[in-house]
Amino acid sequence: MGATRVAPGQMTGKEGGERLGDGPNLKCPDSYTALEYAPHNLTCTVEGYPQPNITWYKDREEVSPPENLTRSDAGLYVITASNSLSSDNCTVEITVTYPPSPIAELEDSEVDVGSDVWLKCSSKSIPQPKYLWNYYRTANVLEESEDGVSRLHIHNATAYNMGSYTCHALNERGNVSKTVKVTVKGAEQECPIEITPDRMVILYNGTGPTATCKQTSTNTTNVKEIYWQVYGDRHADSSWNADTHRDWNADPVCIASFEGLGTCCKPLNFTLYKTPDSVLLHPVSNFTSTKEGEVFQLQCKIINVAPARNLVVRWYQGNDTLEPSVQDPMRVTDCHLENITHCNISVVSTPVNVLSTIRVNLSREQNGAELRCEAWVDLGPDGPQPSARDMSSPLNITVLYKPIINATKLPKTVPVFRGYPEELVCEADGNPSPKIQWFYNADKEPHMSGNTLTVYEAGFYNCTATNEVDSVSHVVEVILKEDYLPLIAGFVAVTVVAISIIFLFIYSIYYKNTKMRRYSLKNPKLSTHNGNVAHNGWDLQFPMNKLS
Repeated sequence: MGATRVAPGQMTGKEGGERLGDGPNLKCPDSYTALEYAPHNLTCTVEGYPQPNITWYKDREEVSPPENLTRSDAGLYVITASNSLSSDNCTVEITVTYPPSPIAELEDSEVDVGSDVWLKCSSKSIPQPKYLWNYYRTANVLEESEDGVSRLHIHNATAYNMGSYTCHALNERGNVSKTVKVTVKGAEQECPIEITPDRMVILYNGTGPTATCKQTSTNTTNVKEIYWQVYGDRHADSSWNADTHRDWNADPVCIASFEGLGTCCKPLNFTLYKTPDSVLLHPVSNFTSTKEGEVFQLQCKIINVAPARNLVVRWYQGNDTLEPSVQDPMRVTDCHLENITHCNISVVSTPVNVLSTIRVNLSREQNGAELRCEAWVDLGPDGPQPSARDMSSPLNITVLYKPIINATKLPKTVPVFRGYPEELVCEADGNPSPKIQWFYNADKEPHMSGNTLTVYEAGFYNCTATNEVDSVSHVVEVILKEDYLPLIAGFVAVTVVAISIIFLFIYSIYYKNTKMRRYSLKNPKLSTHNGNVAHNGWDLQFPMNKLS
């Protein structure tokens, strides 16, 4: 009996003995799996004599087995071995494996905030692919796989759903991937980093807390790496402590890399501050005196303070706040042009000396005033409460002002009675104290004693007050008046005498007619009055007759 092995698409036979012949006996595996484009290695054995002929059928059609299988060659094959005596056949299912095809149906998407969106990922391969997704995972995203297709359902989209979504399709033969972008309209991209504390304000040479950076999501697969960057250098740690001796320009930044979001960062609001070593007040002109009405400049120098952008300067007169007419912007002193950053008060963070200049118009009421300036670093509610304040030593200012003559004591018009002198008192307020001078016509002969001028005559008298600031004059007109008081007194006296004489005359007549009565004693008749009758205060004790 002869035997034949079916290998790479052909059959080989062998004499099996002296018998006249045997019918074919064909044996093949039920299934065969091959890699696409690779030569197949399907092996069947056949026995029979004469040597059987091998025929391949697919879908009832005779085919020639290819040397290299493709995915279109996969299917159910019937292999027939026949000779002149009989035939035999086997059925073989050939499977051709191939890697996933390029991903289809996955496209960029745009969704309104709060709305839903689906992402669909599909690929064809033998065996069927498995799907994996890379994205920033949140609780509102669900994955579903069915019928060789994977879907992502984003429900109630938020800012954290923005970013890239990558679908991977893979089997043992290979893998493919595709990345798309999801945009959430109405939402701002956020970096899911939390820094604790979010604000650090530390005193120079002091102690401060540890800054910790971590992701806001509880899903640890979202973050690839997280670290601090200080002075532009990477620190492979999620915690950072400030060096309070030198970290003026540390600019600490937390950086993290996330699935789907890429790399993002958040800076730590960090301030290392220093209170002033001293506060000095001095006039710009180096003179502590000024004239009333002139602009007077004062400078407050704050030594070794940081950061200068948070510096506050307040001015005082005594215990009251002084509001300057003009306050110049504060500036850094000892500034070198080659280091322009060091000169910019809004940028520099290291300790510097700062000048604050004001212009004031001082009045005479402020002569001898005690001026001071106060400086402190205002760091808001996160800074020290209350802020440490430094006060300058007081500076006493002399205000020079022109004289003002006291017009209350020296009116413009003064009457003088003939024969009676009048004193004109000229007083003036000024700094320095003014010199008083009187000027009048040469024909006048007043008497001057100090600032007082005694005048007897009418005329114009000029009082002039002079100091180094200015000179002012006040002219007094003296008007001569007659003294009518003696005449009036004489007239009054004469009038009183005349009235007295008239009064005495009238009284004497009245007295004679009423008090001194005349009576007759002839033929006296009793009065009809009963009893004693009083007449004008006289009691009649006996009958009387009235004289006719």
